[in-house]
Amino acid sequence: MQIHISTHDGVPIYLQILNQIKYLVASGRLAPGEQLPPVRRLAEQLVVNPNTVARAYRELETTGLIVTRRGAGVYVAEGGSPLNRQEQRRILAERIDQLLAEAGQMDIQTEELIRLLRQRSERMKD
Repeated sequence: MQIHISTHDGVPIYLQILNQIKYLVASGRLAPGEQLPPVRRLAEQLVVNPNTVARAYRELETTGLIVTRRGAGVYVAEGGSPLNRQEQRRILAERIDQLLAEAGQMDIQTEELIRLLRQRSERMKD
């Protein structure tokens, strides 16, 4: 599991961990039932306080995205969390917003952008 922390973007570290785990689950890179690293190991890997990782894990457990099994560790929840689909849409919406902003800066109209998306989609199917 690859998580990258930035101390320069102003986002609290526990939120960076939480958001990146959400992304990994939503993208399918972390599958239901897959074990996450123990709090201490992830904290050592990221060079952060274990309480920071524990807080991110607690919040993820509250949302139902992960489960803690006493003595066995922390796992991605089985059965597909409703957050999974919701998180996928949130991620795509952010990327669409960025694409629309860039297209606007290049003076590309929405209709042309849609046409480009369709062309790219067709090429990817081949």
